[in-house]
Amino acid sequence: MRRLLPVALAVLVTAGCSAAVAQKTERSGGGSGPFTFVTGRDTTGYLQPLLDRWNEAHPGERVTLLELPEAADEQRAQMVANLQAKSDRYDVLGLDVVWTAEFADAGWILPLERGMFPLDRFLPPVVDTAIYQDKLWAVPYTSNAGLLYYRKDLLAKQGFKPPKTWAELREQARALHDKYGIGGYAGQFLAYEGLTVNFAEAVQSAGGQILSQDGTQVTMDAAKAKTGLDFLAGGFREGWIPRESLSFKEEESRLAFQEGRLAFARNWPHAYGPATTSAVADKFGVTRLPGLNGPGSSSLGGVNLALSAYSKRQKSAVEFIRYFTGLENQRRVLADGSFPPVWAELYDDPGLIKRFPYLPVLKQSILSARPRPASANYNQVSLVIASAVSNALTPPFKEAGDDVVASMRGQLNEIIRAQ
Repeated sequence: MRRLLPVALAVLVTAGCSAAVAQKTERSGGGSGPFTFVTGRDTTGYLQPLLDRWNEAHPGERVTLLELPEAADEQRAQMVANLQAKSDRYDVLGLDVVWTAEFADAGWILPLERGMFPLDRFLPPVVDTAIYQDKLWAVPYTSNAGLLYYRKDLLAKQGFKPPKTWAELREQARALHDKYGIGGYAGQFLAYEGLTVNFAEAVQSAGGQILSQDGTQVTMDAAKAKTGLDFLAGGFREGWIPRESLSFKEEESRLAFQEGRLAFARNWPHAYGPATTSAVADKFGVTRLPGLNGPGSSSLGGVNLALSAYSKRQKSAVEFIRYFTGLENQRRVLADGSFPPVWAELYDDPGLIKRFPYLPVLKQSILSARPRPASANYNQVSLVIASAVSNALTPPFKEAGDDVVASMRGQLNEIIRAQ
């Protein structure tokens, strides 16, 4: 009974809006019945028990989980192929927050009624990721901000405090690499969306940005972009960023850190849970990303839930989105999956802070994070950035930072003009 009680309460709460949901979806041709939820495999390890709770309470509207590849680029490619074909196989879409503008602009997802969701209780920057041209196109489900994982045991032995600036990170990473024979620092440096994120964070943490927030102008200051690029490239040249990390995505960097092969690692909060049962359990801590002159700025990540424009089960899909982004389920997203919730009040819950000590740091990181540009051509933007930065980080380092930044700016301007 205790296990079913939260589901029963959620059903009672959603019942009051059922008529409005039905009216809205019937006008667009939607209906009810079994439906699908499609999302990336990197976020699904904890999901099935939560889906089972929905299915127990909604036997006639069972949800089936469809898993896409781990890498964001591959997830997007499969979703786009399905939606371009106007297939009704996907109903609820788990979208990377940066895809909102593209999917809305293409007509692949439907706008949602703001009053159906308690957006005023969500973290404000997270809500902004779901809005495009003043319409709500998705509902925030999880948030994300990059954190710096560090070996607190090794820092204590050397008398170091967690680094707040790039200079401190460089000094400590080099010292720990030399003394303990481990990699100094790593992020996500394979040429994919993760590298775009790491570069964007470096530029932001140097005081710059790449595009205007509406995605209509290239606002990248060449000097600040070069400063961010030099920070990363210098780590590879000097050896405190290991060359093997040129092949790292999130999972590779997570494993390298929790296996004790790195002193510092940039990663998302979901890496925290596995680390507590790894070789570095009780030996690590987390803090905000460092920057040029103080704490840096993360890229805002996360997953939003959207409704496919081709779904034939829109009523059930919308009710599921309301349930799955509700407070009780959000608590389970954090407790069972270690994913950052979108409800602001959960970050101040004493019980959750005791279990997840990084929550106050994470809240600061999310509130100070910057969303990636709301560009309908974001995928092209990301490909250009990742390719250019990868060339700059890869030995034998033939390209000067100035040339890389100038070339990148030129290509980005061409993409923006073509919008």
